[in-house]
Amino acid sequence: MEKHLPDAVRAIRWSRDHLVLLDQRLLPRKEEYLHIGNAGETARAIADMVVRGAPAIGIAAAYGVVLAARKRHSQSPSSWYADLHEDLELLANSRPTAVNLSWALRQMRRVAEQTFHAHGDLPPLPALLEAARRIHQRDVQANHVMGALGTELLTEKGAILTHCNTGSLATGGFGTALGVIRTAWSRGLATRIFADETRPWLQGARLTAWELARDGIPVTLLVDSASSWLLRQGEVRWVVVGADRIAANGDVANKIGTYNLALGARQHGVGFMVVAPTSTVDMNLASGAEIPIETRSSDELLGFGGVGVAPGGTQAWNPVFDVTPAELIDAIVTERGVVENPNSASMATLMGRN
Repeated sequence: MEKHLPDAVRAIRWSRDHLVLLDQRLLPRKEEYLHIGNAGETARAIADMVVRGAPAIGIAAAYGVVLAARKRHSQSPSSWYADLHEDLELLANSRPTAVNLSWALRQMRRVAEQTFHAHGDLPPLPALLEAARRIHQRDVQANHVMGALGTELLTEKGAILTHCNTGSLATGGFGTALGVIRTAWSRGLATRIFADETRPWLQGARLTAWELARDGIPVTLLVDSASSWLLRQGEVRWVVVGADRIAANGDVANKIGTYNLALGARQHGVGFMVVAPTSTVDMNLASGAEIPIETRSSDELLGFGGVGVAPGGTQAWNPVFDVTPAELIDAIVTERGVVENPNSASMATLMGRN
């Protein structure tokens, strides 16, 4: 019997005239919210990992456009739309890999253009705020649909292993991969939840464990390098992860370490499921080889909590994402449906390109 679906966390909200973001850098030690008042602050919050997760980044950027348009209109009612382009570029450059960011900005740019041509120098805030809220609400609705669709693939009870954070902290609410886990747990299909700690930002340890604890779902944490050994034990039936960008052939860019999990899952006969909205699919990129992979500061590896952990002069390679080839993926779950054993043809059908 299905219990209520646990979903207590909201990391993004609009409050009267500004954006409010839960500062995810401080979790789980401190629950602190930042009040964001302009596009520059929004872009910094995205770049500095205050808000993270591909869908959440897109939603935050959409609200950032609202803040930018309000400021531009107050400065020059006749040229606010032309002036807005600078803010759109600033937001677009805040994180390069997550395609949801550019997708959300395209939606907002279209509404801004339509509003300007229809109403000229009238305040654009109502139309843009409605558009941002619509992006936010549709994300939550899509997550619930994906949670149900992904759970239908779980034909037997067993443990689930996940990576990074793909829940309410990474989306508008409920989550993508964590939405499947929440749904599976409520239906009694998930016997145990394992979470990689997810170095170097520890999103699994700090965020996924925190979310699940808030919702009363027990979680077992493991170091990233223990995942293959865990899969060999035979308890885990599915690895369920999210995505930051999916190429036209079904290759998936996700948090660094995902590729390792896919290799381990295939070796041990464990299902590998990717859960992401269609806004994450980039049909303009033929394969994962074309996905830009963000590399962050070496300081994230050479130190921990402000304390150095490597000798001076040590170099570090710190890619934030990796690409899992489509042939290692058993299913991509979206709000439009499920693609099993994805390839270029099946992805084109999903996206209505055939």
